[in-house]
Amino acid sequence: MSHTPHELAEEFPDKVDAMHAMKESDAHFARLFDEYHEINRAVHRAETDVEPTDDLHMSEMRKQRMRLKDQIAAMLNS
Repeated sequence: MSHTPHELAEEFPDKVDAMHAMKESDAHFARLFDEYHEINRAVHRAETDVEPTDDLHMSEMRKQRMRLKDQIAAMLNS
């Protein structure tokens, strides 16, 4: 299995315990967390040509991943 960059545990290494607790206690956070991992894996598959896509779709997926990461970061920092 190849290494998938941008995993949340790598992005927020000091917040791993908080993420785990929030996934258990906050359904909205859990949904964002799952959506982030889904889009992150889709981006990785496209970047590695496992599931090639056009540049516009790649750009939109990256933007979606960034929006989700920003929302997750805001929740972790509140």
